[in-house]
Amino acid sequence: MTITITAFERSPDGGKGLARDTRVRWALEEVGQPYEVRLVSFAGMKAPDHLAIHPFGQIPTYEEGSLSLFETGSIVFLLAEQHAGLLPKDRDARARAITWMFAALNTVEPPILELTTARIFESDKPWSEERLPLVKDRVRARLDKLSAHLGVADWLDDAFSAGDLLMVSVLLRLRMSGILDEYQNVAAYVARGEARPAYIRAFASQFAINAPSTNCRQQV
Repeated sequence: MTITITAFERSPDGGKGLARDTRVRWALEEVGQPYEVRLVSFAGMKAPDHLAIHPFGQIPTYEEGSLSLFETGSIVFLLAEQHAGLLPKDRDARARAITWMFAALNTVEPPILELTTARIFESDKPWSEERLPLVKDRVRARLDKLSAHLGVADWLDDAFSAGDLLMVSVLLRLRMSGILDEYQNVAAYVARGEARPAYIRAFASQFAINAPSTNCRQQV
């Protein structure tokens, strides 16, 4: 059955790999599954046919046969469960990898998204200058703990997993802030994720959305 995911018709990040469909593309590349991409406009995301798949009118979505999913964590977990390469076989290691998936999305990403909101959407507010340092400190509090856990290891646990895929994807949002550079081991960890061939392919396919010759459907 053909796998189809949705992505922005024109990615707001200009193809920098920050749109969440990149995470799903990366997972698909890691497990070696071909897929198609249906590009959706901002107006299209509010259309009834899209809302039937994603009730909140966002991207990405995942369709395979009769199955339709939304939320990147859920989609990546499905792929990791169905195909080898993203979850260890050992029960305990597998449970730890899944825990890191939740940690990436529930513990580390929220303050990073708060920082993005503060920098981009609230910079003109009279209280912005006072609030921004507080938001940055909340991000650093998470990175302090993550850096301590990571130490000199290559990955969060023994081998690369879906937990690393989501964690690296989340941390990439910090690059423009400069905060990531304050943690050398975490920055090196992100760079290792970006250097994986599967990520390089996923990034290239997401970047291609912004090419002038892009059609309304990609074959990947």
